[in-house]
Amino acid sequence: MTTTPGPASDHDTPDESIDSNVFGRRQQRAFVARTLVLTGEEIQRAVRRMGHEILERNASLDDVVVIGLERGGVPIARAIAAALDQIEPTAGGVPVGSVDASFHRDDLGSQPGSIIPAVTQLPFAVDDRHVVLCDDVLFTGRTVRAALDAVTDFGRPRSIQLAVLVDRGHRELPIRPDYVGKNLPTARNESVRVSLDGVEIGELT
Repeated sequence: MTTTPGPASDHDTPDESIDSNVFGRRQQRAFVARTLVLTGEEIQRAVRRMGHEILERNASLDDVVVIGLERGGVPIARAIAAALDQIEPTAGGVPVGSVDASFHRDDLGSQPGSIIPAVTQLPFAVDDRHVVLCDDVLFTGRTVRAALDAVTDFGRPRSIQLAVLVDRGHRELPIRPDYVGKNLPTARNESVRVSLDGVEIGELT
């Protein structure tokens, strides 16, 4: 599995330390790790398990496409697609793309700074396909809600399924993942840092 750093935390908290291009916010607080909850090896096993669950649910990979939510979900999407290709090789592999949901956020006007969106890359049609939308951390659900709108701007999928590496709870919208690497109960004031090297809980200072 290729190791690609993820953002410093999930993207649903207003004071998070994240990539400087998301919502035009700048990293002003440092993440201080307290507990390692998943190692890189455990993440690999979780991703492979999710791959088996995706295949079992969809019966085949013929109409499955994998889309990562910019930015933290993109390495997760690539890892899941790679796991699917290992489990059931197909000609050309499982299609992988990415989507940026910045302009679909329901808190757009409340975010400081100008929005500098990432590049959406969907080199395939989503119409009548089973879309597996991937993210690193599921928190309030608002980012995923925005991503659903972003995906359907490009067509009408047969289904949209959600795969997240970490579900940390505290949902504000009725959104539930179909595939979860790890359920991780957290306090709202805690921060979660995810990469394919590991998952850590800590604080922003």
